[in-house]
Amino acid sequence: MQSGFDRRRINGPEESFPPIFYDSDSDDDAPPSKKPLRNGRSSKDIRPIFLQPGLINQSNGSAYIETEKTKIACAVYGPRQSKNTAYSEHGRLNVEVKFAPFSCGRRKQPLRDAEDRSVAVAIHQALVSSVRLELLPKSTVDVFINIIEADGIEGCIASGSVAASTALADAGIDLFGLVVSCSAAVVGDEIWLDPTEEEVQSSNGTMVVSTLPALNTMTSIWQNGMLSPSQVLEGMGICDEKCKDIHSIVAQAIRDHAVQQV
Repeated sequence: MQSGFDRRRINGPEESFPPIFYDSDSDDDAPPSKKPLRNGRSSKDIRPIFLQPGLINQSNGSAYIETEKTKIACAVYGPRQSKNTAYSEHGRLNVEVKFAPFSCGRRKQPLRDAEDRSVAVAIHQALVSSVRLELLPKSTVDVFINIIEADGIEGCIASGSVAASTALADAGIDLFGLVVSCSAAVVGDEIWLDPTEEEVQSSNGTMVVSTLPALNTMTSIWQNGMLSPSQVLEGMGICDEKCKDIHSIVAQAIRDHAVQQV
């Protein structure tokens, strides 16, 4: 019989080892599978953009944009006279966003929810300063955005802003310039432009920067997550430079569409 053996307690093993914890903030100590990797493009590359103005004939202006798994159609109606509202020297810009039931991995309800309204508010904030509403007294311009397929909220806001600005230009609305947007995510110590939904889930935070490249100004900055001030400033600078490249794509698409209409 063993000496000193206590049957009333659970005796542990003779040898034990302390547990090993990985530091989530250190990429060097993390397992190789947890290190940030990006397939197909570098951190400063964006997905290919397909933009087609004038897609919906029944509207005053329209545009369709596609960036791989993000597909958005936008229609603009107006300007029209506002009824049952007080007189205003400035017009109003209404933005309505609707997700198709099959646009996301989980089927969405046909009714509008908080996500629809949050995306609409972000796009409205990006666009409103570019529209010359002082030239449209007691008038309303309606922008309807239908998200056919979504690959992350950040991509929907960025692509939706570009499609809406293109549709406003196609409708002949007076603008200070075209609004273009670029999204970014902070993954580890890197800033990835135009992140997918899967990349956003593994990031520390995201942002969407909307600019007027013609006037070299920013119209909106949308941020989510935990980002340090230095990361925000660095991301703003990188997105601003990429917006200039996106602006040339949008301008060329509008120019080609105008030539076809002649």
